[in-house]
Amino acid sequence: MYTKDNILAKNQRLNSFQLSKLHTFEVAARHSSFSLAAEELSMTPSAISHRINGLEDELGIQLFKRSHRKISLTTEGERIYLTFKRSLNTLNQEIIEVRNGEVSGTLTIYSRPSFAQCWLVPRIYKFKELYPAIELKILTGNENINFCGYGIDLAIYFDEKTPKKLWYQEIMSETIVPVCTPSYAKKHDLVEKIQNLQKCTLLHDNQAWDYESNLDEWECWAKTYDIESIKQIPSISFDRSDLAVIAAMNNAGVAMGRHSLVQKKIKSGELIKPFSEKTVSCQQRYYVTTLQDQHSKRVELFIDWLKHEAE
Repeated sequence: MYTKDNILAKNQRLNSFQLSKLHTFEVAARHSSFSLAAEELSMTPSAISHRINGLEDELGIQLFKRSHRKISLTTEGERIYLTFKRSLNTLNQEIIEVRNGEVSGTLTIYSRPSFAQCWLVPRIYKFKELYPAIELKILTGNENINFCGYGIDLAIYFDEKTPKKLWYQEIMSETIVPVCTPSYAKKHDLVEKIQNLQKCTLLHDNQAWDYESNLDEWECWAKTYDIESIKQIPSISFDRSDLAVIAAMNNAGVAMGRHSLVQKKIKSGELIKPFSEKTVSCQQRYYVTTLQDQHSKRVELFIDWLKHEAE
């Protein structure tokens, strides 16, 4: 049934008849039942089954696994169902926006936790003031997500590597700099005395570049200024840069801070740079990424807003 004989069907674009059958497929997949799909579409279960069989033949793909009085999606069927459902949702939302003359709907954003905590969330009210009809959902995590099937519209990463199969755009660069409280610096006589760092505790993000970054941030900074034996200094590691900074604000040690994420704390005087302007430019960049064909008006507006805020 699904052999090389179907190669013509596999390489053809969908036609209007197949789109109609895909709607039948979507209803059957949503209910996991030909009978319930028949009730919704005012058809007979046999007519539903006939349509699905025809669609499978034309596509050269088995969409359902069939057993006695039960159907379930195949792996391929699941992929097609999720994609078709997402496309329907996008189309419905665009129709609503055209009718209302206003951009609305849900925009789901995935971000690195530290960037969300220290940079994105404190500014997000500005975007909401500009586009009040857009409902925002912000998710965070350290892993790179798969856009297919997760309902995420765009992601914000901090990395030197850029995705090969996704659309992306850089937002801003970053520098790292040691920070601590004024009282911690005074206690350890740190101001402009790098040698006294040996008496301190280092705080850092051990997933700064990847899952096993360990002391990479500190070592990168130390190498720039010819500081030796950085590994021999006691340290506390976290899986988020902002947690290292919070620990520093509570006098646990000296954190390797990312300038764009700690500059407010420095301006307020809560944190200081004990070694003046000894910063290091990162190879990593903040960038936003999404699927090549997923540039809805909401996504475009958010990316434009991000670039404006970064500037």
